[in-house]
Amino acid sequence: MTPTPPTSETPRRRLLVVGNGMAGARTVEEILARGGREQFDITMIGDEPYGNYNRIMLSHVLAGEADVDDDELVLNPMSWYRENGVTLYAGDRALHLDRFAKTVTCESGREVGYDLLIVATGSNTFFPNMDGLRESDGRLGRGIFGFRTIADTNGMLQMADAHDDVSAVVIGGGLLGLEAAYGLRTQGLAVTVVHSPDHLMNQQLDERGGRVLRTEIEKRGITVRTGARTTAILRDDRDAVTGVRFADGDTVETDMVVVAAGIRPNTEFARSGGLVVERGIVVDDQMRCEDESSVYAVGECAQHRGEVYGLVAPVWEQAVVLAEHLTGTNPDAAYCGSRTTTKLKVAGIDVAAMGVKGPEREDDEFVQFYDPRSGVYKAVVVRDGALVGATLLGDIGKASMLAQAFDGRIDLPEDRAALLFDIGEPQGPDVAADLPDDTQVCNCNGVTKGDLVACVHSGAATLAEVCAKTRAGKGCGSCKGLVADIVACAAGGELADDPAANWYVPCIPLRKPDLITAIRARDLRSVSQVFAALAPAGEDAAAKMPLASLLRVVWGPDWIDERGALFINDRVHANIQRDGTFSVVPQMKGGVTTPDQLRRIADVADRYSVPLVKVTGGQRIDLLGIRKEDLPKVWADLGMPSGYAYGKSVRTVKTCVGSDYCRYGLGDSTSLGIAIEDRFQGLETPAKLKFAVAGCPRNCSEALCKDFGGVAVGDGRWEIYVGGAAGAHIRKGDLLATVDSGEEVLTIAGRFIQYYRENARWLERTYDFVPRLGIDRLQALLLHDEENIVTGLDERIAAAVAGYRDPWLERTTPKSPAQFVPSLPLLPLPQVPAR
Repeated sequence: MTPTPPTSETPRRRLLVVGNGMAGARTVEEILARGGREQFDITMIGDEPYGNYNRIMLSHVLAGEADVDDDELVLNPMSWYRENGVTLYAGDRALHLDRFAKTVTCESGREVGYDLLIVATGSNTFFPNMDGLRESDGRLGRGIFGFRTIADTNGMLQMADAHDDVSAVVIGGGLLGLEAAYGLRTQGLAVTVVHSPDHLMNQQLDERGGRVLRTEIEKRGITVRTGARTTAILRDDRDAVTGVRFADGDTVETDMVVVAAGIRPNTEFARSGGLVVERGIVVDDQMRCEDESSVYAVGECAQHRGEVYGLVAPVWEQAVVLAEHLTGTNPDAAYCGSRTTTKLKVAGIDVAAMGVKGPEREDDEFVQFYDPRSGVYKAVVVRDGALVGATLLGDIGKASMLAQAFDGRIDLPEDRAALLFDIGEPQGPDVAADLPDDTQVCNCNGVTKGDLVACVHSGAATLAEVCAKTRAGKGCGSCKGLVADIVACAAGGELADDPAANWYVPCIPLRKPDLITAIRARDLRSVSQVFAALAPAGEDAAAKMPLASLLRVVWGPDWIDERGALFINDRVHANIQRDGTFSVVPQMKGGVTTPDQLRRIADVADRYSVPLVKVTGGQRIDLLGIRKEDLPKVWADLGMPSGYAYGKSVRTVKTCVGSDYCRYGLGDSTSLGIAIEDRFQGLETPAKLKFAVAGCPRNCSEALCKDFGGVAVGDGRWEIYVGGAAGAHIRKGDLLATVDSGEEVLTIAGRFIQYYRENARWLERTYDFVPRLGIDRLQALLLHDEENIVTGLDERIAAAVAGYRDPWLERTTPKSPAQFVPSLPLLPLPQVPAR
């Protein structure tokens, strides 16, 4: 039965969507695009306290390549619901379906009626049975995460950011597991991937492809164990994770466990309401639930013709069919299943897969190219003259052509090698020009070539504008090259430069140096003042934190701190943990401490029942599990400066014992490290800065892979390295200079820090900043003063150092009565009014 569009006398029907994820929100978008606002009063229920966001982007957030407020993550902000007349109940969970009364009851007690219901509850992380996984009340244990939500991602980031030496085990070597491992490795963790099958991504790759992928993953510093089934998570007497045990009895030590062993359709709500559920919620070709006339299901929770899809491309197809059916714009709309093609980036490695992985019949043609040295694997399977399977790893330049062949849109070349390599065929923009308009270019967001071309013809002038309007390239990113070729072709090769690409924040049309100049010239000292003076469209919540950081760089302690401008870590000067408690790390300059400091730390740990006291990789002591209301008393009782383990700032300076005690020592690394930490402690920076000083080239303090490192080389001389990393791409720092004294190290450190403070992008670590500018350029600016900036840098860093105030010792009373009250549990957000 096809719903009939209402006449002018017919009241609008109540359309209720349970699920505010990518499937539910995309379906509502498609309904609105077909006049649905005039036909329906639309209500949505989402159990997360946000608008709709792109789960594919969570791997970018975990890797530090995006922020939770990033426009590429948030697909539908709260304002979108208001603007489109959609009532959203965010942070509430639909619990009970009464199909006869046509009502849904929520966890909050709210009851919502409907005329038409769409169930879009998506999938949940699959947690295999293993000892130690859950608490007695069924919740995941401390230090254990899925990888499905913003909360999961934030929990991992907070734990990674709180300590310098956290290790992680990721259970599952599929797409999600490898993305989680890559993100955590980028954060500097030691990561082990554990996978039960014999090769990685076994659902998409054959054994040879899995072998190449493993080699590339291990190049990124990630340990891989295949053929290993995890049976238990090990804990100590404080219930903290200490390791995992495998079926063969072997163990691996770890502090964090991420379970990414697959997903399962979330059918609990549907099953309890009496809907027909097998693997998923059973639906017909109009996405209607079996034996129902007014209940539909869409997305990963739906089972169509026996298939459940875990990819986004089929979800977009289902959303279009359901929208056309419900609005009556195409009464014959039917979903007939999807031939899935996967094109994505896995831990920065391009992968494309479609159809079968290898030959299944004796007469199947199988063409392979296998080059583990270069990280490339390609294979195609041809049956009866048709392409029935293809796998590309490392080089996916032929993916678009293969996808067309897989769908039967083009004939196969007689020379099958042309399926894997360009043999005198058009490339780049020529390939883009030849693609049919209905070719799906961005699988993550369901964008076709025709969508991109239409966007250009409608007036979009830049690639960024096209991507913003269509969402192309805002998922895994593997399609960005093809998107650029198509856009350039549609624009006749004349594509305007995007000036916004160099803005410090999207809402203010200024590069960072120009923004600093404007802030100084207008004496802007608060975030609200900057918005009022320089943001044409007004306030932008995502810009608050980077602007607050910049104001602290420009004005030091004289900036105006406004409520909401800072993340909670910066507001309470401690690092929030997954359970809502806080981590406190007092400063130990150069890793040197005294018996008096140790006694004070021990007394505080006893007095406030600190559940875990841990030595960090940065040579300090971390007090974990401190309640928010106890923080001011803890600071007062410690009487020690902050170690800044929570801030985007200069953090620790790691040292070896140096020449005073070590028989190999060539320089007093401990004294120099303490001097560096004394001078630059706590200074605000675009991202965290880690320092180290080594007393000889043996590099015991790991100075070569820090943001700034000094290495003694004898005769009072020091080598200075910048831009080092111990993340996903292990990077030895670039040699900036060799100097004759420790005082020169301090001088150059100050110049480098200040130049980084004034020119780096928000959250850009030095291991990206230094290669972006180039070490030759930095030497020309900071050592040879080719642009006459050194005097200014020296003066401004001196002013910043002179204006430093330690927040722990300065703030003995709360800034506001509510600053250190215990956090309340998360409650559902208020209803967003429909109009």
